[in-house]
Amino acid sequence: MAKSFEWTREAAMEWDARSLVWDAKSQNMWENGSRKKIVPFMKKHVPAGGKILDIGCGGGYGTYKLHEAGFQAEGIDISKEMVAIAKKHFNRENIDFHSGDMKQLPFSSEAYDGMMAINVFEWTDNPSVALNEMKRILKKDGFICAGILGPAAGPRAHGYRKVYGEDTIINSMMPWEFSQLAKENGFFLVDSFGVYKKGVNEKVAKQFSSQLQQSLSFMWIFMLQKKE
Repeated sequence: MAKSFEWTREAAMEWDARSLVWDAKSQNMWENGSRKKIVPFMKKHVPAGGKILDIGCGGGYGTYKLHEAGFQAEGIDISKEMVAIAKKHFNRENIDFHSGDMKQLPFSSEAYDGMMAINVFEWTDNPSVALNEMKRILKKDGFICAGILGPAAGPRAHGYRKVYGEDTIINSMMPWEFSQLAKENGFFLVDSFGVYKKGVNEKVAKQFSSQLQQSLSFMWIFMLQKKE
């Protein structure tokens, strides 16, 4: 008998399988690509030296960048293979890496000053549960920097088979829906910016409404602050 579909298990298996390929391109994304502005964005808003959890840390390069920027950084990922890679890369940097599901974070309540969650809400079956679990371990007035893929981002193609009623491990939540989710669950939008694909004129895009800008983006980066 075939096993029933378990989203968390399937996601962990998928990212275990992709771990080496993902790690090979991670550094360039953080230094020169779609993620290069994120750590400076964190430094702009989150108090220096704060305790930060990088959720969906992958091979740990983003966590390392937070550490390099002066934060007390830790990483967690659903993929044990990713975590093993992170520990191997940064074993001399005094950075803790953990395995775990963002819907059941193995940490005490109000333990962190901030969190970074880049392209991870897409890969959970219930983003509202994940957001409230993050809220639980975040201090009052703490920050979450979340990156949500735009509708035309390449990874969205992994969810195509749902039109046939098949199970997939990527949800269809759009940036504007995440913004509403955050508002309804006790977060204030502090700041945001878009990361665009080549061919999009950012000056022209900024003349449009927020939702239209997000529709054109590869990824939208939100800075949220916990207010409840």
